[in-house]
Amino acid sequence: MHQPRHCISSSNFSPSELQEILSLALELKSELKEHGKNKPLLAGKTLAMLFEKPSLRTRLSFEIGMTQLGGHAIYLSPSDIQMGKRESVSDVSIVTSSMADVIMARTFKHETITELAQYSSVPVINGLSDLEHPCQILADFLTIQEKLGTVKGLKIAFVGDGNNNVTHSLAQMAVMLGNTIAVATPKGYEMQEEIGTKVEELASTNGGKLLQTNDLEIAVSDADVVVTDTWISMGSEDEASQRLADFKPYQVTQAVLNHAKQSAIFMHCLPAYRGKEVEAVVIDGPQSVVFQEAENRLHAQKGLLVWLTR
Repeated sequence: MHQPRHCISSSNFSPSELQEILSLALELKSELKEHGKNKPLLAGKTLAMLFEKPSLRTRLSFEIGMTQLGGHAIYLSPSDIQMGKRESVSDVSIVTSSMADVIMARTFKHETITELAQYSSVPVINGLSDLEHPCQILADFLTIQEKLGTVKGLKIAFVGDGNNNVTHSLAQMAVMLGNTIAVATPKGYEMQEEIGTKVEELASTNGGKLLQTNDLEIAVSDADVVVTDTWISMGSEDEASQRLADFKPYQVTQAVLNHAKQSAIFMHCLPAYRGKEVEAVVIDGPQSVVFQEAENRLHAQKGLLVWLTR
């Protein structure tokens, strides 16, 4: 049997494959903007969307993306399937992949995604897990390409929670594309060690560089891109008061952004909490590209869907 390609992690692709997906996404976006529609490249194809966590951007972008490409998307809510409770993950995967052409899952545990991929006969896409968020990072690099004209040779600074799915995927894709990624976190919130090691290995083979620091200014200094994310992710609400105290010095303020290049852009995957991880004047200011970044979830994922199914 032909083994399907999956998108479980940013590192599932080679640098040249990432570039192919981004180029495809740009073409599809341009075609949609110019002609008001895309060619029905996914006509007759169905995407099964398995959700354990709620979402605005993930559901909208995948469902609308399939529609624009002439395909169909089916939304399965947490109560519809209860993966691992009412039915095993392996059984869900075997049954779903016998009918659908692609599976997208948004899960609590990364292991759920890897198990879905293990038993699936069709491509499985990680729509978010506790360890990685590769679709978000494809959209981020699509936005970086549009705003800065390149996805290579940049300094990208992430400020906030290093042990975070966005940070993990961002760091991997950043070094694979030959960038420097500087991650500034409070002590105790660094990237997971296994991911850090993986990023170092990817950096050494692709000309990228990883810098982990507790010093905000060092990370942001001369950066082309400054990224942050919520301090309290879904599942860590019980740590809210401790996290708010620990992360307070790591808020992206205008003063922090001023350490980056004048031409630097600010990114956030949303939802954002103004006055916490980012100052309102930054996220709503001229350097912010957060809404273009959000829209690009649609275009990046369309590129990914076409690439995985061709």
